[in-house]
Amino acid sequence: MSQPPSQQPPQGGFGAPQEPPNGAPQPPQDQPSPGQPSPGQPSPGQPAPGRPDLAKPPQTPPPAQPPAPPAGPPQTPPPGAPAYGYPQQPPAQPGYGYPQQPGQAPGPYGQQAPGPYGQQPGPYGQQAPGPYGQQAPGPYGQQPQAGYGYPQQQYPGAPAPGGPGSGGGFLKGKTGIVVAAALAVVLAAGAGTWFLVSDSGDDDPKKPVATGSNDPKAPSESPTVDEGDGSGDGREAGDDLNAGRKPGEAKVAWLQKNDVDLPRNGSAVQGPWFAGDVVAKAMYRGVSGYSVADGKQKWKLDLPADVCATPNTPTPDGKIVIGVKNGTTDRANCSVLQMIDLNTGKAGWKKEIKKNGTWDFLSDIGLAISGDTVAVGRTGNSNAYRVSDGKELFGNPEGNCKPFAFSGGDKLIAAVSCRTDDVKNPQNQVQELNPATGKPRWTYQPPRGWEVSRVYSTTPLVVRLEHEEKKQYTIVALTESGKLRSQLMPPKGAKLTADCGNSFAIFGQKLEGCSGVAADANTFYIATEDDSSGTSRTNKVIAFNLNTGKPKWEAAAPAERVLKPLGMEGGDVLLYMRPKYDTAGAIVTLPPTGGTVKTLLQHPAGAGRIENGFFSAKVLYQDGRSFIFSQRVSASNDKEELEQTTMLVFEK
Repeated sequence: MSQPPSQQPPQGGFGAPQEPPNGAPQPPQDQPSPGQPSPGQPSPGQPAPGRPDLAKPPQTPPPAQPPAPPAGPPQTPPPGAPAYGYPQQPPAQPGYGYPQQPGQAPGPYGQQAPGPYGQQPGPYGQQAPGPYGQQAPGPYGQQPQAGYGYPQQQYPGAPAPGGPGSGGGFLKGKTGIVVAAALAVVLAAGAGTWFLVSDSGDDDPKKPVATGSNDPKAPSESPTVDEGDGSGDGREAGDDLNAGRKPGEAKVAWLQKNDVDLPRNGSAVQGPWFAGDVVAKAMYRGVSGYSVADGKQKWKLDLPADVCATPNTPTPDGKIVIGVKNGTTDRANCSVLQMIDLNTGKAGWKKEIKKNGTWDFLSDIGLAISGDTVAVGRTGNSNAYRVSDGKELFGNPEGNCKPFAFSGGDKLIAAVSCRTDDVKNPQNQVQELNPATGKPRWTYQPPRGWEVSRVYSTTPLVVRLEHEEKKQYTIVALTESGKLRSQLMPPKGAKLTADCGNSFAIFGQKLEGCSGVAADANTFYIATEDDSSGTSRTNKVIAFNLNTGKPKWEAAAPAERVLKPLGMEGGDVLLYMRPKYDTAGAIVTLPPTGGTVKTLLQHPAGAGRIENGFFSAKVLYQDGRSFIFSQRVSASNDKEELEQTTMLVFEK
């Protein structure tokens, strides 16, 4: 059922002038109806009074140059293990309800945006394989970069279109938007508010984000109960890495290598998920659970076809519902739901989602779990099931506005698209739904043209919106009742970045699962894009006041290091300090007031080469351990494939 807008930013407040205002915008107290400017605000397209310079067209920036290799002696990465920052795959996104022909979206300031149908030169003159045989854009919207001291390799078996666990966009009139983008700051035209303009597309991860969640209790130290073959690499593989460990360094608790024979293009790795003393992951046609204490395999569940969709979190009691293709041919749809108990690896109910109309399952599905509900979003359709028994709870609502993607955790948040007469000027909404009934508890409606892209946090609620036609992005905070709380105003020149996935898919959209961000009740923390203008890469973390949108403080990473927010830990900001070619990584914290980082867990130098060799690593810290997971496994031959490190765990 369509809901009236609760509150929206002032019309005209999402423009693109080039100078910052003398002060931050305040959240409006009374929201005008859609299409009308707020009192005291210029209408869209009008320059700010007394500021004719704001009406000037933006200037075309110089073309991007491939980054120089980082300083320091180059080293050869481990076989088959690309270093940090390997190019991610872009999604294609057409318009609401109707498939469109692929095209190319213009980039910011009139440049060509790198998309799935465009090309870019690769680093060092190489051409990296992208979807449809073309160049894939680098992480955070940049050119592919060499990873922390290793020259970048062309990696074998690049992800194929439609790979499992893909992020991407609902059919919303986007054909060139790219997952993983840097965000450049520009002032909104004549409105006195900031918004973010994409350098080349969407932002980009995964857990742990600052989203109140259904995460189960921290894993215990119980001994392994081997319900599988017990052949995981576990402690033996990690013991040699602890030789020569220095005082103050963590030890390698265990290391896991790939034990699955994969197809030619490799496979994305889904998860991880924690349930009791089990950490589980899904890959290709199976799901496996391992002991958090020693890494031994506790169980393995084989599946008849590829895993094609997963939620970010399981239920509080450790159950999860994943998407599996309904066959093994190229024509198979991502339409089968399979419930799994992560504590035991036992398969529960299984059902195929009923096709709803001609265009249903044109996209892959997106899954999100909140409480005992799993919500299923896809092109123009949605429904939800009870996780415990598979009963359908609700389907598509009546009316002109329909959910197409969800974010779970302690709240079920829906991205909603309302049918309009112009696919280039869409109308989206954000809703909080009752997980048991699907009824909206509130509705927030942004101005026309602004689409819901990502949910960075559910508690507090922080949402990323994008405007495809203008190539602009903004991050807004909403109140508990769905009213506009603030719009973030990054410092001039700051380019914010988040990691929201590295797989490629046609159409489907997943709102949740971004990493590189954190939040507490009144503050949002996000990192800036890597700065490689000096001798080595470095960056900053910026804290934003969620009540005003203004920056509270900036904290620079230690010299020649890069920080990535992971979440909150005891009131402090938890971060991963990435390794570089000659230095291991570490888990560090920042006080909520800013300052300098404090080391919580220093990873050992003896495992630095392995840690640095992970492809697009996902990092978590839980119960005193840091977990590093590969998000993709691929190699040029079977021998190398089975030598790929997939998990590395450190503890004190």
